[in-house]
Amino acid sequence: MSTTQEVKNTAEQKMQKSVDALKNDLGKIRTGRAHAGLLDHVMVDYYGSMVPIAQVANVTVVDARTLGVSPWEKKLVGAIEKAIRDSDLGLNPASQGDLIRVPMPALTEERRRDLTKVVKSEGEDAKIAVRNVRRDANTALKELLKQKTVSEDDERRAQEEVQKLTDRFVAEIDKMLQTKEAELLAI
Repeated sequence: MSTTQEVKNTAEQKMQKSVDALKNDLGKIRTGRAHAGLLDHVMVDYYGSMVPIAQVANVTVVDARTLGVSPWEKKLVGAIEKAIRDSDLGLNPASQGDLIRVPMPALTEERRRDLTKVVKSEGEDAKIAVRNVRRDANTALKELLKQKTVSEDDERRAQEEVQKLTDRFVAEIDKMLQTKEAELLAI
């Protein structure tokens, strides 16, 4: 037996997860600037098992267009370099002794436009996910009404609150998209 409050709380949590997933996906989309989180999803072969780069090396920002990767074990330099080169990021690392330098290539205008389309598509997917959560919540509220566990007024009020949640999260997604697009188009 669930209540309107439980339905709203569940909806809010699911919407927040959609926004968090979008934030994570946008973090992987490369702008011209270097940031340490860029290599988070790169996996390295460490004695036969694939582990994230952060578990075998220290990733730092050397300057605005260069990342520095310092492996904790000298023999991992080649494996880390290969993992970065083979990733979908289009980066070309170069090792200097124990330090692997990862320069960020400048983005062409065409590539910036393509990335902007990707950002918009990711944002649209996140909005769809939020709207699907709203639909599920409204269905659950209608079910409560049908079972006569809530009054029509409570159900209507709860639906309005779910709509307000939806509007809030869609606005948050729009703001994130604007920020990312501005970042991409900044030279």
